[in-house]
Amino acid sequence: MTADPNTVQPIPEGYHTVTPWIISRDTNRLLEFVKQAFGAEELGRVYVENGAIGHAEFKIGTSIVMAFDAKEGWPDTPCFLRLYVPDGDAVYRQALSAGATPVTEPTNMFWGDRGGRVRDPFGNVWWIQTHVEDVDSQEMEKRATEKQYLDAMRYAQESFDREMSNRGTK
Repeated sequence: MTADPNTVQPIPEGYHTVTPWIISRDTNRLLEFVKQAFGAEELGRVYVENGAIGHAEFKIGTSIVMAFDAKEGWPDTPCFLRLYVPDGDAVYRQALSAGATPVTEPTNMFWGDRGGRVRDPFGNVWWIQTHVEDVDSQEMEKRATEKQYLDAMRYAQESFDREMSNRGTK
């Protein structure tokens, strides 16, 4: 049975306008990592004839992420993802326990978020954030010039720069 084309939604239920894909060298292990690190719910995986994962989906919070195995000869294509959670510090520690490497320790930022970054075992960088306060534009402008927030921004930029610069030397 086919649905009435006049009632079909252009974005399927549960999806958002942007849905990231992670291309991995080992999607089976990636799925296990995101379950342990972020409490992801696996929605399904489809294997192709050679045993590789041709399509997988998992959900973290309200967002669906897709993944599949890279083919032989493809370059690494790491993703950079921001993940909002109720307790970023706890999820940051959980990700480290699941095998992630620290990139940026959790830090308070001038716009009202607290976040830290980790690199998962597959080279993807996750910026784990919690929105801890609503900051109006006047206060945000003021904070953007205060030493503690300038230091925090510098640290976030420098730690990410170290991560990215070191990728070329491995």
